Amino acid sequence: MSKMSSLFRTRKKKIYCLDDDLFYLAMKENCSFHYKHNKDYKTLLDRMHFSPEDINSYEDLEKIPPLPTLYFKHHNLLSLKSNRYWVKATSSGTSGKNVSLIGLTFTDLLRGWDMVRRVFSYHHLWSLRPHRYIVFGYEPHKGNDKAIAKTAHGFTFLSPALSKDYAIRWTKDGYKVDLDNLEKKFIKYSKGKTPIRTLGFPAYTYFLLEQMKAKGIKLKLPKGSVISLGGGWKSFYKEKVDKQVFYDLAYEVLGVDDKHIFEFFGAVEHPILYTDCRYHHFHIPNYARVIIRDVETLKPLKPGQVGLINLLTPMSVGTPILSVMTDDLGILHEEICPCGEKSVYLEILGRSGVEDIKTCAAGAEELLKGDKS
Repeated sequence: MSKMSSLFRTRKKKIYCLDDDLFYLAMKENCSFHYKHNKDYKTLLDRMHFSPEDINSYEDLEKIPPLPTLYFKHHNLLSLKSNRYWVKATSSGTSGKNVSLIGLTFTDLLRGWDMVRRVFSYHHLWSLRPHRYIVFGYEPHKGNDKAIAKTAHGFTFLSPALSKDYAIRWTKDGYKVDLDNLEKKFIKYSKGKTPIRTLGFPAYTYFLLEQMKAKGIKLKLPKGSVISLGGGWKSFYKEKVDKQVFYDLAYEVLGVDDKHIFEFFGAVEHPILYTDCRYHHFHIPNYARVIIRDVETLKPLKPGQVGLINLLTPMSVGTPILSVMTDDLGILHEEICPCGEKSVYLEILGRSGVEDIKTCAAGAEELLKGDKS
């Protein structure tokens, strides 16, 4: 078995126990694969005077040249022939510009499934009890290849779904935001006994909660209901509120306390599932590592310092996403979390302000802004 596959078969109880030796060996294996099979990636590394043979210890991982997410939005960097890919996922908006294309092979998907199955099991998110799903994101459509849409759709299979409702609905004129419909669904479903699960952009969720609060609507969702958030605030950073403010609003309007609010973090260029703990910290799982780099020099920073988030994982042989530089600012925390996990955790502060970056939620944001104007 390859080191990469071994890493993604980390036992459920060990997903936050970091095995640095296995991780660096898997990263070296992944880097060597792309260096051999991807001429463009080899050229990039050669120009930066780096070779997979330079990876001889865990500490050497910081030397791997991180590719900015912006690079993937302007270059096709797939490592294999087209018929080897089972899934091709994109980011960005509806215009088709600045789109990251990430291809995943059958083996990549198996690794991803091993990860998802264990992470959701660890956080007790699987359920045999039927739920109603409210998704603050895109309704599935055959022409929508956005990774965020595929992820949200996959989330609706964590338990039997009695119904699925979406904030961004497909119409004859394309996608349209319809938060009013979700307001009606919340009111209707709150009168029943079937628990509700939500997932989607926190900005959308927050806007609807504010809308309902302004109307004086206060509900008590059925026992077992869960609010899940993913996708970040993106260009709605000006409207972003403190987490505690959000939790208080959710409790006031829907009667759901923060023990039943989960947040997820990931990216099409880094398809790793980060799930926050009871204290809402993103602990680093064994499938990935995070390096915080200085904004100007890109040198690694110590825990507690603010810098750009560099994400590492050896998950994919389809695309060289082993070291990706985001445009997000963050901090790594070493202090012991009250939840008991010893893994360091990542605090995401927001975007760095780099221009010409289009994210997976950009198109949705444009739709929502048009709806609100």
